[in-house]
Amino acid sequence: MRVCAVVTLLLTELLLLCFFFHPSESQSLTCHPRDLTALRDFISNLKPKPEDWSINNDDCCNWSGITCNNNNSSSDNNRVTKLELGNKKLSGKLSESLNSLDQILVLNLSRNFIKDSIPLSIFNLTTLQTLDLSSNDLSGEIPNTINLPSLQTLDLSSNKLNGSLPSHLCLNSSKIRVIKLAVNYFAGEFPPGFGNCLFLEHLCLGVNNLTGNIPKDVFHLKRLNLLGVQENRLSGPLSSEFSNLTGLVRLDVSGNRFSGEIPDVFEEMRELKDLLAQSNRFSGEIPKSLSNSPSLNLLNLRNNSLTGFLELNCTAMVGLNSLDLGTNRFNGLLPENLPVCKRLKNVNLARNSFHGQVPESFKNFQSLSYFSLSNSSLVNISSALRILQSCKNLTTLVLTLNFHGEALPDDDGPLRFEKLKVLVVANCRLTGSMPRWLSLSNDLQLLDLSWNRLTGAIPSWIGEFKDLFYLDLSNNSFTGEIPKSLAKLQSLTSRNISLDEPSPDFPFFMKRNESARALQYNQIVGFPPTIELGHNNLSGPIWEEFGDLKKLHVFDLKWNKLSGSIPSSLSGMTSLEVLDLSNNRLSGSIPSSLQKLTFLSKFSVAGNNLSGRIPSGGQFQTFPNSSFEFNDLCGEHRLPCSEDAVNGTTTLIIHSRRRSKGAEIGMAVGIAFGSVFLLTLLALVVLRARRRSGEVDPEMEEEKEIEEMGSKLVVLFQDNGKDLSFDDLLDSTNNFDQANIIGCGGFGLVYKAMLPDGSKVAIKRLSGDCGQIEREFKAEVETLSRAQHPNLVLLQGFCFYKTDRLLIYSYMENGSLDYWLHERNDGPSLLNWRTRLRIAQGAARGLFYLHQACDPHILHRDIKSSNILLDENFDSHLADFGLARLMSPYETHVSTDLVGTLGYIPPEYGQASVATFKGDVYSFGVVLLELLTDKRPVDMCKPKGGRDLISWVVRMKSEGRASEVFDPFIHGKENEEEMFRVLEVACLCLSANPKQRPNTEQLVSWLDDVQKDRKTSMQV
Repeated sequence: MRVCAVVTLLLTELLLLCFFFHPSESQSLTCHPRDLTALRDFISNLKPKPEDWSINNDDCCNWSGITCNNNNSSSDNNRVTKLELGNKKLSGKLSESLNSLDQILVLNLSRNFIKDSIPLSIFNLTTLQTLDLSSNDLSGEIPNTINLPSLQTLDLSSNKLNGSLPSHLCLNSSKIRVIKLAVNYFAGEFPPGFGNCLFLEHLCLGVNNLTGNIPKDVFHLKRLNLLGVQENRLSGPLSSEFSNLTGLVRLDVSGNRFSGEIPDVFEEMRELKDLLAQSNRFSGEIPKSLSNSPSLNLLNLRNNSLTGFLELNCTAMVGLNSLDLGTNRFNGLLPENLPVCKRLKNVNLARNSFHGQVPESFKNFQSLSYFSLSNSSLVNISSALRILQSCKNLTTLVLTLNFHGEALPDDDGPLRFEKLKVLVVANCRLTGSMPRWLSLSNDLQLLDLSWNRLTGAIPSWIGEFKDLFYLDLSNNSFTGEIPKSLAKLQSLTSRNISLDEPSPDFPFFMKRNESARALQYNQIVGFPPTIELGHNNLSGPIWEEFGDLKKLHVFDLKWNKLSGSIPSSLSGMTSLEVLDLSNNRLSGSIPSSLQKLTFLSKFSVAGNNLSGRIPSGGQFQTFPNSSFEFNDLCGEHRLPCSEDAVNGTTTLIIHSRRRSKGAEIGMAVGIAFGSVFLLTLLALVVLRARRRSGEVDPEMEEEKEIEEMGSKLVVLFQDNGKDLSFDDLLDSTNNFDQANIIGCGGFGLVYKAMLPDGSKVAIKRLSGDCGQIEREFKAEVETLSRAQHPNLVLLQGFCFYKTDRLLIYSYMENGSLDYWLHERNDGPSLLNWRTRLRIAQGAARGLFYLHQACDPHILHRDIKSSNILLDENFDSHLADFGLARLMSPYETHVSTDLVGTLGYIPPEYGQASVATFKGDVYSFGVVLLELLTDKRPVDMCKPKGGRDLISWVVRMKSEGRASEVFDPFIHGKENEEEMFRVLEVACLCLSANPKQRPNTEQLVSWLDDVQKDRKTSMQV
């Protein structure tokens, strides 16, 4: 009986084991043959193939990116339900075989490089719930027939799709909740039809070419919480039916052409958090329902034409965090109730027409962190600072161009800004001294008090800031010694700079001169570590301890009264790019240790009392003669020392190595004006014994008592029958008043002027390095008097009288390309691709004329975005020929010093003292990258690997991510193929081998062909 029991038990266990384990069923899912065939055909059109998608592996349910179901029914078992291969660097095209995946729920191929059109079969996958093909290179139109009844999410953004918007998809895909079609080429009228997607929550259509207005049926979407139509060409007024979108959380209509008043429809939109409507044409006042919104978190109405008093009900606006109303026409007093907005952190009210004082109530503004009142007409700086010091969380304060001529308060209180990191109070002509209360702002990182009239000594406590990395006290009247304590600034010696940046919607203004056009920056991190003390009355030595500032990039002490020797310890400033000690009273020799400064790109000791040999190693071979002029220096091929000269005496040599064709260079103006320049140079040598008064304001400069040189008569190249004199130029600029400054040229300020006949011109008044201004003056007159072309700035005339060197140009209404790309906050958004391409084409034609059509040919040597000026029609004109050289047609290069601007200088210029036409082409390639990317050529404050624009673009291109370098304001529009062609042209221009770069004739041809359908061959 026991044996039978044991046998029975064993049989029972065996049956149980068989029940739970079926040998016929594998533990892994086996791919359905229909799906396997479809996937193999799909991947055959793409590369690189995922490693586990092997032809020998039939178990596709275990392939990467594949998910299968596990239904028990025989027909639907092990079917592919998800195909997810996002960000796999796939290239190629999609296969029609995807229609065999008839059980698929999710198809995600986003962030790849898939091209051509979307197969029609994909729009007939009846089970598909999520279709994400975003961030590829797909093109073509969306078909008129779409059968996606299960679709809930559609993302086709960031492609090259064109045609009209596929609003008809809502007829069949009634369950859809998310539609993302932004950054494509969709064009034409914004069509009706999206109102049929009754469950729609997100509708993203930004950055296309849509016209017309938002159709009425969109306002029937009760569940809509995100609507983005930014960066299109929509126009007309905003509809009052926006009030129906009661669930809206984010509304972005920025960068369009909407006009009229903003409708008063926000009362029922109780979920609205973000409203972005900047860069439109709105007028009138802020509507009451918007200024009373309790849910609003971000309000950006910058760059419109809004008017009236600024009235916000901060008692109701309990959620407001960021307010940007800059560049409008608001007037009256600053609203006293802003501090009642308890969460308001970022406030930009710059460039309006406010007046009066900062309200007393602002002392209760406890949430305020970033505050800009730049370019207003505010008064009473003492009261403003007394009030704002109570804002305990204030970190950034910009008060540029206010409080004109007032006294900067010192210790009235004293003042205390505990958390202040950035303070900019420039171009206010403030009087007084360095305020002691600043010493209590222990977290200060950036301080700009430039272009005021401050006096007294720079205090020693300035060196106690542990985070200060940018100090600009230039163009004041400070006296005494430079405090030795500056050598202890930790952020410039050993401490890493750590910056908490403002929110993306907060523009940062920095006024560097009293130009009518402000310089504007969006990121503090863009500023290089700097000590700028030029144009003061400082005296005493340059301390040896300054050599400890190894993280400093710019050290500018020009135009002071510093004496003693140049410390050899300055070689310890290993990151230094700019060292300007010119126009002081320094003596001794140039330390040979400075040859160790390998990053030094600009160096000047001109106008001192130095003697001895100029170092010949390191970067010194790259500096122009003007860096050493008006001293008793000698050495190498510049100013030969007595032992080098044949006759044993020191000989003054102004030019670089002589060329065999020197006679050609002296043609034209050289003969006519040679004697005048020689007399002027001799007079300026005598003049070096005199010191400047130290005032920045030209009206305050004392008359220099020297013998009259030159003539008061202005030389005009086109005789209009009327004489023009130096006195006329003084009157037209209001005695060179700083209010008329419109920019800085290579070696002087540029003023806007109205001549007696009513014509508007720009006058460059050369200044600074005495020897350099003579060379600049001669180079511009030589070059532009013989070069006449529609894409070159027109030199109308010149005048040299006493120490003044004046160049008269046609006025360029829209300033420089650099201003629009890098300084003006809304500049990139206003420069569409067509305008940018036209600018490039015009500049190329101007450069072609200089290189090949003008006789003699002209080498520019300083092509950069700030030297491309734009007229009222945004046509481009090459400018600033102070570094130009004339060349005979059979010459291939000129001997030169390394000149130009950091980021634009060709690599071969550092290896040999020659400049070639291909060097100009290299610089032009950098400009093309700026137009494509909206990035500066060099940003030394970024981490290593991200500082250099060229290296970054090359790396992104090699990784197959070239489309990611484009400026988002132009990327994704119908011109992307053209942008890629221009990128290829730029890369050819930037070839390390000059012989592989195109000539300017090819450049003009290629850029003109960019807009043609045929693809241009680019073989150099």
